[in-house]
Amino acid sequence: MAVKFTNRCTLPHCHLLVGRQSARRCLSRCWCWLSCGDCCCFRSRATIVARLKEAKKVSHDQDLKTILSETPGRCIPYAVIEGVVRSVKETLNSQFVDNCKGVIERLTLKEEKMVWNRTTHIWNSTEKIIHQRINTVPFALGSHDDDIASTVRVIRPLDAAELDLETTYENFHPTVQSLSSVIGHFISGERPKGIHETEEMLRVGDSITGVGELVLDNNLIKLQPPKQGFCYFLTRLDYESLLRKQGTSVRLWRILAIVFGMAACSTLLYILWKQYMHRRQSKKERSILEEFKEQQRKRLRELNIEESSISPTSCTVCLSQDRSCVFLECGHVCTCSQCYEALPEPKKCPICRASIDRVVPLYNS
Repeated sequence: MAVKFTNRCTLPHCHLLVGRQSARRCLSRCWCWLSCGDCCCFRSRATIVARLKEAKKVSHDQDLKTILSETPGRCIPYAVIEGVVRSVKETLNSQFVDNCKGVIERLTLKEEKMVWNRTTHIWNSTEKIIHQRINTVPFALGSHDDDIASTVRVIRPLDAAELDLETTYENFHPTVQSLSSVIGHFISGERPKGIHETEEMLRVGDSITGVGELVLDNNLIKLQPPKQGFCYFLTRLDYESLLRKQGTSVRLWRILAIVFGMAACSTLLYILWKQYMHRRQSKKERSILEEFKEQQRKRLRELNIEESSISPTSCTVCLSQDRSCVFLECGHVCTCSQCYEALPEPKKCPICRASIDRVVPLYNS
């Protein structure tokens, strides 16, 4: 078997070094993407808050039809109005609570179960929506004062970014388990807990705040989703509470953007520093290798030996014996066993000056 000697390191730890550098680059890209995502979310939330503050606030005690008639396009692009939910024709009756009427009803069935995590070796609680149904009827926002007959028809309420519904019914139906089913669940890694049933409603008489486009269409005042990409809100919070809630969200996203941004910058600086140190070390090794080769040529001249007459497998120190040692962790094969024993303590590789942790004998055949 022919053995080819080289002064370059071809051991697996070099490939591990390349793998670590690739992992660092991937980590840096992940941090950058997370930082960019948080910045986008922060800007989006900040824009929502800024537009909410600029929205025109109107009330039912104003002559809304006259105001809209005198407005260009007979609409206010972004308006805030508070009122009481009133049905237009019919209402929805709760399926579980007596004398509970509303205009939006959302029925949800969620399956709750425990799933075995093969990585952490613990049971995690999960839930999945297995059925959801939403019923709606036309409704309007009226004044808190019954003497004011002015109403605003709410269009496409399900398009609202924050549709705040009240939970009117909630019940949990546990799963009945037998011994065989318990054994089967442990084998499959999924253990059902039961079905969670909820009913949520927007009830007649609830006070809500609507934020959207206010238009006058055929003598009917409508509140509908804005056409300019503004956010549509229907919430039981008042205007000031809605602003505070959105402002809190902006502050949270700002903190996340700063944290992930700092993490991305720190990771990038660390990677650049590691690359700089790696290049510096490589440059140092090349310089040492050139110095070693120059000393080897000088030694050959002193011994009056032609460089071409030296076998490529000869020891780089004595030039007479064959190389028989592999130095770890650098991986260089450059000396015989006698010259290795003669190296001063602490023993270092004659090629790269790296510390020799252990030596593996090399057998040639």
